[in-house]
Amino acid sequence: MGTQAPASYPPPAKDDSKTAEEKKLEEWLPINGSRNAKWWYSAFHNVTAMVGAGVLGLPYAMSELGWGPGIVVMILSWVITLYTLWQMVEMHEMVPGKRFDRYHELGQHVFGEKLGLWIVVPQQLVVEVSLNIIYMVTGGQSLKKFHDVICDGKCKDIKLSYFIMIFASVHFVLSQLPNFNSISGVSLAAAVMSISYSTIAWGASLDKGRVANVDYDLRATTTPGKVFGVLGGLGNVAFAYSGHNVVLEIQATIPSTPEKPSKHAMWKGALVAYIIVAMCYFPVTFVGYWAFGNSVDDNILITLSKPKWLIATANMMVVVHVIGSYQVYAMPVFDMMESFLVRKLRFAPSLRLRLMSRTFYVAFTMFIGISFPFFGGLLSFFGGLAFAPTTYFLPCIMWLAVYKPKRFSLSWLTNWICIIIGVLLLVLSPIGGLRQIILTAKTYKFYQ
Repeated sequence: MGTQAPASYPPPAKDDSKTAEEKKLEEWLPINGSRNAKWWYSAFHNVTAMVGAGVLGLPYAMSELGWGPGIVVMILSWVITLYTLWQMVEMHEMVPGKRFDRYHELGQHVFGEKLGLWIVVPQQLVVEVSLNIIYMVTGGQSLKKFHDVICDGKCKDIKLSYFIMIFASVHFVLSQLPNFNSISGVSLAAAVMSISYSTIAWGASLDKGRVANVDYDLRATTTPGKVFGVLGGLGNVAFAYSGHNVVLEIQATIPSTPEKPSKHAMWKGALVAYIIVAMCYFPVTFVGYWAFGNSVDDNILITLSKPKWLIATANMMVVVHVIGSYQVYAMPVFDMMESFLVRKLRFAPSLRLRLMSRTFYVAFTMFIGISFPFFGGLLSFFGGLAFAPTTYFLPCIMWLAVYKPKRFSLSWLTNWICIIIGVLLLVLSPIGGLRQIILTAKTYKFYQ
């Protein structure tokens, strides 16, 4: 699948023209702060970024799609997103002598300085900030589930809001870690936990077997409900494959030379990660739906109630994992915030600036998570609105713009098929998620 860098983009002398002050700033920013990562860093960072809250909602997505469409959508999504991930890895250093360390830098190269920024940054921010909000909700829900399972009705009931605050307290500390490589230990633990709780989810479902009178009909009973359910299910699947938003930032941590470009180590790690993703996603999705049918909850660990010690353990594993996932997705946001504060508002790079900006961000995501914990609807709504473009078809548009494959060639057709599928996800799936949010909001009481 290799290809040459396009002749229309000669290698710039940009790196040589940087001032000492600019170089010092880049070394201070989170993304450029360290470039000594190994290929396995890529593997567990990508697993942490990909396998998260989404995998727990996939059996629910199956209940909205049904067996046939659900299987097709799951497999097709895995293949398409693996292809677009490869494209991004290849484009990281497509111009000799230059690295696109951030998604928006690649967008600016392809679409122009201003247009590229406006195309990529809003979508990337929506993805990363919404994921951090959803991980706040997921962490709080899993802590509450752990508490409820262990107490078994003997303890005082505690509001979900308080559990989200407990989960957020960890991030007030971890968010002060300076760069991607500094969170490698957290990310590794998160990746191990994701494999573990995914195995528990499908293993416990398999052990439980099919519930009595299991029903595989679509969960909605009315025609409008079924249509909106299918659209919501598509959004849930799109959400599950959202790791592309940090791919270039992860690759930026890997050393690169003309003889040994970073793409080789990055692709090796990414491929291992995607194999692990398949080992997590497919069994959880299909076994979970097989066991519970359309009665499955939007978080399968909530549906599973026995054995209690195992479900409690799995929920704590989810907590550890989403701690790591939160940090992986927050790091590019920190990079954007700190870059803006220093370059545009002329703040001096300092520990105080980092402390204040990151603390404010964690507090913001905590507040929104406490206010709007509509877990299932959030997955579907954001899955279609932002994750579909950045994961399914924006890399393909960039590839066509840069490499200009011959019309009706295999590369040209493949990219256009991905673009069409991605645009359909973008347009259709948020509708189902928005409807689910509205229905939930009718009976929801704030800060309960």
